[in-house]
Amino acid sequence: MRRLLYFLLIGVLLLPLVNCGGSRHGVDEKYFLIAANVKLPYWQQVSAGLAKAAAQLGVKATLVGPDTYDIKAQHNQFLNVLKQKPTGILVSASDPNLLKDDIDAAIAQGVPVVTLDSDAPASKRLTFIGTDNYRAGVMGARLAARQLKFRGTVVVYSMPEQNNLAERLRGYQDVFETYPQIKIAEVIDLKGDPRIAFDKTTELIDKGAREEAFVCLVSFACPEVAEVLERKRVTGKVVVAMDTDDGTLEGIRKGLISATIGQKPYTMAFFGLKMLDDLHHHPLPSPARNWSQDSFSPIPTFVDTGATLIDQGNVDQFIRERDTATRK
Repeated sequence: MRRLLYFLLIGVLLLPLVNCGGSRHGVDEKYFLIAANVKLPYWQQVSAGLAKAAAQLGVKATLVGPDTYDIKAQHNQFLNVLKQKPTGILVSASDPNLLKDDIDAAIAQGVPVVTLDSDAPASKRLTFIGTDNYRAGVMGARLAARQLKFRGTVVVYSMPEQNNLAERLRGYQDVFETYPQIKIAEVIDLKGDPRIAFDKTTELIDKGAREEAFVCLVSFACPEVAEVLERKRVTGKVVVAMDTDDGTLEGIRKGLISATIGQKPYTMAFFGLKMLDDLHHHPLPSPARNWSQDSFSPIPTFVDTGATLIDQGNVDQFIRERDTATRK
């Protein structure tokens, strides 16, 4: 009997230690990733990375946002998420000026906010996780310049209000400025609508425009460009895409798209959720502090997840790796 009591006492004493070794997460923890145009394939890769990290951590994480490109709807979605008292927020800022006050309000309430994919640098967000978009633009511009043999006219498809796209364009412009015979004829504002890319490319081809290259700074544009070129049986154009939509990859396989710059959306979400989780369990002493100007900040200002140039030489390998990583 005395021996039984001894073991029961030891068990009681060890119970807190056992619990400490278990999950540190509470049932009320809930994280959100707020995107824009969530039906795009790009955000499906984001969703896969988010789900993988959530499963490893044992937390709830939800991807939310409008089904089409709608910056006001994303703003309203952010306000709705904040009402739910989230544990942390990841957000891709489609309009950094519009979302700045939303992000600052969340930080003021003690909710950690990390931007990914597209930054809001003037806000109080804690960290930006994503591509070095200027370097991505430089990468694409160098490829385009080589394929143009350093002379030709270029059309660019973009959305000027997005900070990440503006940085990509700056990278292209800086490289092209070193080659006086390469000129950007026009920067087309897609307004979030792939039909504009299709219609504008059709118009250019039908009127016999002399543009030798098409550069897409947003994922959904170059599949539309490639479709027009295929329908019109136009060859010899340099087409540099962005991201890894199925249409883009198929365009590379067919030789309609020269190459694409593949970001790492899966990595952005995977790493972003783990950072938010750590910020929740090890909170900063003052979240509203300007940590980017602090030489001893415990968090980085920017995490570059990298980019990969994908062409006919490695497109099939990329598809195999993507399918393995996103398989449920």
